[in-house]
Amino acid sequence: MFKYTVLAAALAVSFSTPGVAAAASDTELGEIRDQIRVMKESYEARLQALELRLQQAQAVAANAVAPAAAPAPVDARAANPAAASNIFNPNVALVLGGTMSRLSHSPADFRLQGFLPSGGEVGPGKRGFSLGESELTLSANIDPRFAGQLTFALSGENEAAVEEAFVQTRALANGVNVRAGRFLSSVGYLNSQHAHTWDFVDAPLAYQAFFGGQYKADGVQAKWLAPTDQFVELGMEVSAGGGFPGNERNKNGVGATSLFAHVGDDIGASSSYRAGVSYLHTGATERAIDDLSSFSGKSSMWIADAIYKWAPNGNSTVSNFKLQGEYFRNKESGSLDVADAGAAAYRSAQSGWYLQGVYQFMPNWRTGLRYDRLSSGRRDLDGELTLANVPILDAYAPSRASLMFDYSPSEFSRLRLQLARDKTRPGVVDKQIFLQYIMSLGTHAAHAF
Repeated sequence: MFKYTVLAAALAVSFSTPGVAAAASDTELGEIRDQIRVMKESYEARLQALELRLQQAQAVAANAVAPAAAPAPVDARAANPAAASNIFNPNVALVLGGTMSRLSHSPADFRLQGFLPSGGEVGPGKRGFSLGESELTLSANIDPRFAGQLTFALSGENEAAVEEAFVQTRALANGVNVRAGRFLSSVGYLNSQHAHTWDFVDAPLAYQAFFGGQYKADGVQAKWLAPTDQFVELGMEVSAGGGFPGNERNKNGVGATSLFAHVGDDIGASSSYRAGVSYLHTGATERAIDDLSSFSGKSSMWIADAIYKWAPNGNSTVSNFKLQGEYFRNKESGSLDVADAGAAAYRSAQSGWYLQGVYQFMPNWRTGLRYDRLSSGRRDLDGELTLANVPILDAYAPSRASLMFDYSPSEFSRLRLQLARDKTRPGVVDKQIFLQYIMSLGTHAAHAF
């Protein structure tokens, strides 16, 4: 506590002295922030170790003073409830969501024309009232070296799935962090964020076409944060490759590999940015397209992403603006098999992008505009099949424009209205209206930049 007091006093003197504040450059401020972060992480790790030792000592002491005539040994947890309550005490966060949808065309007819369907979380969802995906997250520090998180996704169809379940390091040197288990991949920008943090009701069309919603990895992720004033992050993931565009292949070893690099920095006192590039290589064996066809082969995908944020003098409570976009380019090569029609070698090169802007025009109120577009690009078949045998691959450029308004009474609740014109099928304009609520209960980790 003495060290914390000295640190707090030193910081108070430094930042309350006008001359020092005026003379401090952006570089010096960045160095001070880095030093504070390092000191905080170091003291947190030491405190965790001391707390663990204290709990163990209390449990031993409780057993040592148990009465000799007692019919059974005294449980340390019963003898010391305060110690017992900290043995397993994770942060618990619950997110509840629901939607009311009005669609001018049946969602059963939805398709991304020109693209092999994923069978994942694509389309506008069902009409009328529906319970959205709820999330239950448990997270805690395991010890000074490891932390863990488990997130369940609970659907409105009474299905439960493990969205994330991983352990990660807390005290590796030189800016390295390792995560193992199931996690939302860090490729791109939006993919690593849970759906309740998105600025629109649904995922961009590019995510639906190339990831089937979101790309999850079962494997190991390593990140390196460079010791520079500018944010520089490099990372790599190796995984089983079971998520779309791959599939479960009963394969030993690595099934998918991804690489990513992100850079970012402040632009003056009011703006900041982050930009990145990612690469994903995976494969599939008889990946189902529908009941009568399948694809086997390799997929190589590049993603470029960028986000710009503005808030007057860094104060985002009154007003702020965010502009973000991503570009996808995916190449697939392998074989396409259609029952009763034959098989053929298949090669494709397809792309898609989205751009969105969100503006908070007054406290608690925001509006946003998003435009999505896909290009079916090159689709080549060489063999018994022709494009006429696979009508879903007829050339097209699906697009969609979405307008949203949302109101957040607090940081734990949000109400949203979204209007969209969906042109994912030739000759069809699906006019969509969504009303959504998102409510957060319990503690919740800070959202990514």
